[in-house]
Amino acid sequence: MVEVIVGGGIVGLSVAWRLARAGRPVTVVDPDPAGGASHAAAGMLAPVSEVTYTEEPLLRLGLASLRRWPAFAAELAADAGLPEGAGGVDLRAEGTLDVAFGADDLAALDELAAFMDKLGLPVERLTGRECRRLEPMLAPSVRGGLLASGDAWVDPRRVTAALLTALERRAVPIVRTRVTELLREDGAAGRVVGVRLEGGAELAATTVVLAAGAWSAGLAGVPVRPVKGQILRLRSPQPLLTRCVRGSVHGSSVYLVPRGDGELVVGATQEELGFDTRVTAGGLYELLRDARELVPGVTELELADVVAGLRPGTPDNVPIVGPAGDGLVLATGHHRGGVLLAPLTAALVAGEAGGEEGGPAALCSPARFGEIA
Repeated sequence: MVEVIVGGGIVGLSVAWRLARAGRPVTVVDPDPAGGASHAAAGMLAPVSEVTYTEEPLLRLGLASLRRWPAFAAELAADAGLPEGAGGVDLRAEGTLDVAFGADDLAALDELAAFMDKLGLPVERLTGRECRRLEPMLAPSVRGGLLASGDAWVDPRRVTAALLTALERRAVPIVRTRVTELLREDGAAGRVVGVRLEGGAELAATTVVLAAGAWSAGLAGVPVRPVKGQILRLRSPQPLLTRCVRGSVHGSSVYLVPRGDGELVVGATQEELGFDTRVTAGGLYELLRDARELVPGVTELELADVVAGLRPGTPDNVPIVGPAGDGLVLATGHHRGGVLLAPLTAALVAGEAGGEEGGPAALCSPARFGEIA
């Protein structure tokens, strides 16, 4: 029998690819592989610039996974037959510039800089003029910033396309339908032995890896909820920025992520609206309004794409990765960090990451939420 991966986003596909590389028979089940949150994501690999005061465990996980990204990208590119090295997935490491627009934004950035200093994070404090020297398209009103030179970013759409190609080249089946139920022995609390597909067919499995993102709670008792994010993509003949720019405009956050082909990704809202994937005029207006304050030239760019995705959030914003009873492994709840944490998650599920006390496996363990049925 095979190991069944429920979910074909960047996390599920990364897990399937790692297991297949290890010679383990796997099957992926997803009605729309590489769709959903992975299709919408901007691809920031920014554990330092995205740190918050209450999420130090998430910072540790992010730093550990960021270290894995160069090798992950290079191996994936080779497996998928893409250009040599990490360029095939547009992995870039010019860092993130976090800027402040107004006086209150600058005060908040100063507090964040002090917190980062306590954590020993490598960031450089910059004046507004120094920020504009790095990124000339920034508005004159930008007051100052922080440069996290170790942060990186990648194109998630290229990554998932490469993963699908790599899996195809390894003859991994991808079943394009929906899983409606986990199959168990001896009732609801028994060992997981497979999945039931939409239409009633059953697929037996030695292990089921649940990587269904925001839909995971509908299949098992995991505390995961959908968090809506709207995002837009702009197109320019020439790149407007050379690195990721994050900013605070009167307390409202926005980020701009440049692609190698001139595309500029602007995101993203965070909305607690259940499984609502509508793109709204209000959400896009807020993004463009704030992006324009930081980089006025964005209003001259062509609008290429708008999309909304559903991030899988958990109560503590830390993903849920690891065994959850006989025959079931969880790989879900990554919220806004699915792209960043994909290499680490795949390694944890494949048993390639250490199980040291207080390490990534312990931080992500489903056991922190008690028994999951």
